[in-house]
Amino acid sequence: MTAPVACIGAGLIGRAWAIVFARAGHQVRLWDENPDAPAAARAFAAEMLPELERLGLIDCTATDALARITPAATLEEALDGAQHVQESTFERIDVKREIFARLDAIAAPDTVLASSSSALLPSAISEGLEGRYRCMVNHPINPAYLVPAAELVPAPWTDPALMERTATMLRAAGMRPIVMQREVDGFVMNRLQGALLHEAFRLVEAGYASAEDVDIGLREGLALRWSFIGPFETIDLNAPGGIRDYVARYAGIYTDMAGQPGVDWAGEVLDKIEADRRAALPEDSLARRQAWRDRRLMALAAHKASAAKDIGD
Repeated sequence: MTAPVACIGAGLIGRAWAIVFARAGHQVRLWDENPDAPAAARAFAAEMLPELERLGLIDCTATDALARITPAATLEEALDGAQHVQESTFERIDVKREIFARLDAIAAPDTVLASSSSALLPSAISEGLEGRYRCMVNHPINPAYLVPAAELVPAPWTDPALMERTATMLRAAGMRPIVMQREVDGFVMNRLQGALLHEAFRLVEAGYASAEDVDIGLREGLALRWSFIGPFETIDLNAPGGIRDYVARYAGIYTDMAGQPGVDWAGEVLDKIEADRRAALPEDSLARRQAWRDRRLMALAAHKASAAKDIGD
């Protein structure tokens, strides 16, 4: 039987993790400083799980998965018997340090304490804790139940065996962990996304393309390949002799482009990009569009699973 998991923080990220772990057979205890948040998170799971079942994206029934998600009244109740704690509280270092100190004082010595932080280093979160050896970052892409990549980031003192245990647990839950060798600002995914966003802002600021045209370039171009093969495999397949041949042909072009100056994201270009986006999608429609995004991701996940069976990975 799979070990219980405690999800600490029941907002957008915490509720997604609850679905991930519950569909994998874990009993999930949800706790939040806001006593109403766990029930709201469970209600969200009750809405999403039948959609996942309909699309064949879970290996159990929606009813069974939902039954595994239980609000907890106290931290002690949430952590009782848990082998993994997934913290998803507010993204601020003082908040993270405070909650990790509380978790470290309550959790059993072999319980992993993982933060969903997207930017705070695990060393900054866990420094000074008696149990810092079992602390790490496990950063998902939202929503985690539809996007399987997650970054496992160790602090310098994190036990490698606990990193591997967590990676194994995540793989069993249908996730695809990025097991980092050591911590770095931005981890892997935000550093990649940041590089792309820097260039996207630059193209709009300099008047080369509109925000919509840049989005077309990604969603109708690069992202179609990147949704099933990454950038290294993409270029490996884009030259007759593989990746070395590609580098020999095109590295000079990319090196020349990299010499361009940066752009102030918060400058005048932000006004233009925001105006373009709000013209395309009013602010009061963001939540509806987010729900649309989730259902499109469900359909894409179902398609990829079907194609992998019919065509192969």
